Amino acid sequence: MKTIFEKNNNVDGINFDDNYSNVDFIDEKFLRKDKIGLPQTSELEVLRHYKELSDRNFCIEKGFYPLGSCTMKYNPKVNEYLANLEGFLNIHPKLKDEDVQGSLELMYKLQESLKIITGMDAISLQPAAGAHGEFTGMMIIKKYYEVKGEKRKKVIIPDSAHGTNPASANMAGFEIVQVKSNEKGQVDIEALKELLTDDIAAIMMTNPNTLGIFEENVLEISELMHNNGSLLYYDGANFNAIMGHTNPKLMGFDIVHINLHKTFATPHGGGGPGAGPVAVVEALKDFLPTPVINYDGEMYHRNYNLENSIGAVKSYFGNFGVLIRAYAYILMQGKCLTNVSEDAVLNANYMKERLKNHYKLPYDEPCMHEFVLSGDFQKEKGVSTLNIAKRLMDSGVHPPTIYFPLIVHEAMMIEPTETESKKVLDEFIEIMVKIAKEVEENPEIILSAPNNAPIKKVDETLAARKPDLKFEMEN
Repeated sequence: MKTIFEKNNNVDGINFDDNYSNVDFIDEKFLRKDKIGLPQTSELEVLRHYKELSDRNFCIEKGFYPLGSCTMKYNPKVNEYLANLEGFLNIHPKLKDEDVQGSLELMYKLQESLKIITGMDAISLQPAAGAHGEFTGMMIIKKYYEVKGEKRKKVIIPDSAHGTNPASANMAGFEIVQVKSNEKGQVDIEALKELLTDDIAAIMMTNPNTLGIFEENVLEISELMHNNGSLLYYDGANFNAIMGHTNPKLMGFDIVHINLHKTFATPHGGGGPGAGPVAVVEALKDFLPTPVINYDGEMYHRNYNLENSIGAVKSYFGNFGVLIRAYAYILMQGKCLTNVSEDAVLNANYMKERLKNHYKLPYDEPCMHEFVLSGDFQKEKGVSTLNIAKRLMDSGVHPPTIYFPLIVHEAMMIEPTETESKKVLDEFIEIMVKIAKEVEENPEIILSAPNNAPIKKVDETLAARKPDLKFEMEN
């Protein structure tokens, strides 16, 4: 029996010959002359192939992820359900305010919640991520002094800072002035005093800083900066450590960005998406990017009319899906946000005390949500921090951030977050202790790591300079 195509090679005006050469509604130059060459595989085989590839990826649901500098904590799945509700998922940003009251209400209430948490007086949800928030904050500072008629062109940044701090300030047109850390890993007050001139616009600080240490002199720093006519910018990357216990306003800061995609548990693997709302004190509220969300007692609406606004920094009002997830997390925790920070700080201090006899601890101070070890002892025996990180992969653990902050040689920044149990922490500690013993007894197994990963040890310098992006399937 012939198929329909064998009986009639022309169905509904389309000719089904081998090359589709007679399809009359497509220009000849767009028609393929050769066979496609697709692999002859079933749907099931294709699904198995991509499932196998996905299993090679590491994720928080697969194992411990102690990645300091970014709070890689567990994201409650109920947040995903809420972000995918029909009323949120399929709205269009150009709908009129009266047609998206539910979404505007959510953003308004998120704004008000973040103002309470940070202590600040006004906020914009628009910035798309942390570094974007930094840049936004620097632009606000720049315009603030322009309006005042002051020519301030320098920003002070600690030597322990995140790399995005000097990058963001420089992109906004500021010169970078570095202030060194003291023996406790905190800003050196005397060194700071020497830098204070009338052209200093601001200082950018993370508190706790990237060493996981709280800046105990932050109020003195705030007084020094304000007496100099300068502002203080708070990098919110480490906000996970202080929620409900203190806030940037109490510390004397004027501007803060909050990493919703870190502190408030929204997925940000693979580089995005993120959200970095920027909150400011009363004197800076008219400089925020627009729109901000207002409520007049009857209706929520987008306000584009701020006298000195720096203008929009992203289309519409930011990454809305991330805002939904963050608000859901805040509602879920409520006043228990204080417990989040307490557990994160407890976990980090527990691990620090257990590991400091096996690795060098450059700053033996009580830490907050993260701490930094050094692999100097192991380096002396020929095993680098990079080797240790690769060896961790053999035990199913994602390596922590390494070689940062730069002021610590052979640095390992470890952040357990609040979502891990003591059992998981103990397992990680045991693995780290085992690796320290292997350095003494069997360093070869570390130097060849990772031994169990799909991709073995590679020449990373060559890979960075000459990446091979081709992927060849195994037979």
